[in-house]
Amino acid sequence: MAERRANLRSSEGKAAVKTGAVAAKAVRGKPAKAGGKKKLLKNASIEAAQRTLKLESAGLSELHEALADGLGSPFALAIETIAKARGRVIVSGIGKSGHIGQKIAATFASTGTPAFFVHPSEASHGDLGMITREDVILAISWSGESVELSNIIAFSRRFKVPLIAITSRRKSTLGSQADVCLELPRAKEACPHGLAPTTSTTMQLAIGDCLAIALLETKGFTAHDFKVFHPGGSLGASLKHVGDLMHSGADMPIARDDVDMTSALVTMTQKAFGCLGIVDKKGRLVGVITDGDLRRNMGDKLLRAKTGEVMTKNPKTVTPGTLASAALETMNASRITALFVVEKGKPAGVVHVHDMLRAGVV
Repeated sequence: MAERRANLRSSEGKAAVKTGAVAAKAVRGKPAKAGGKKKLLKNASIEAAQRTLKLESAGLSELHEALADGLGSPFALAIETIAKARGRVIVSGIGKSGHIGQKIAATFASTGTPAFFVHPSEASHGDLGMITREDVILAISWSGESVELSNIIAFSRRFKVPLIAITSRRKSTLGSQADVCLELPRAKEACPHGLAPTTSTTMQLAIGDCLAIALLETKGFTAHDFKVFHPGGSLGASLKHVGDLMHSGADMPIARDDVDMTSALVTMTQKAFGCLGIVDKKGRLVGVITDGDLRRNMGDKLLRAKTGEVMTKNPKTVTPGTLASAALETMNASRITALFVVEKGKPAGVVHVHDMLRAGVV
């Protein structure tokens, strides 16, 4: 019995020594086995992410080179085909290509090229009626052999609807039937098994963006046009024009350049913009008076001075057509809180930084 107790104490002592050694190892910055495993997993995850980006970047590089080579001519023909179409771009695809197609259609629509996505399975059950002879079909399939696209392909051939293909195989069913085939390089997928669409879908998305931007520039699509399709959110707010936000008419803080500062201060206080626009006898904006000007001229002579003597000449101004985001940038760069809006040299309004913030321009 005494021998058993001695053995037990010996085992407990060894366990305590071992635990203490592990704790000491951790304190010295050397993690125990569990921590080491987590570190290895973390490193492996980062390596996988970097490998994915490297392979997808390589795919985009191959696409860039292809556009300078054999892909350039069909790409230009695709732009010409879509640009001269009187209808819309009908985008279609199945699986991951379908998801990419939905994004491409949305990008087209928001950048001046009317487009929408038609699911190929739904097309076979009545949605082919959404396609007209004046449209252009953009079909996406990496293999070019997606069975679900067969009815859309047949429809386009029967009714002579222009068909543009995005595929990696020109001699596939889709590629051979298309009027224009955008054959993408068969770059290595980032998936280690070569199965999950990764590099391929990245290239599909990229060529879709290339088409959208090339069409945007071909049509002369402007920031003003962009605003029409993006009225909501911070993007819509940044695309507002100064003329949409400015205060005009009787709300403007305006005084002549020969007015006494006593009277000018009353106007400046009433309008509460922290500034006062100064105009000459022809109504042209010749300067501004700000809180800073008042501080710089503080003294007994201030109230007896004329506005033209106190004002800052050649103030920063914008026009009604200036984007609100650009006006806000001018304010930030000049460290001012208000801008006068002018037309033909005369004040048309005033916009304050608070107007920008209320409109969501950030």
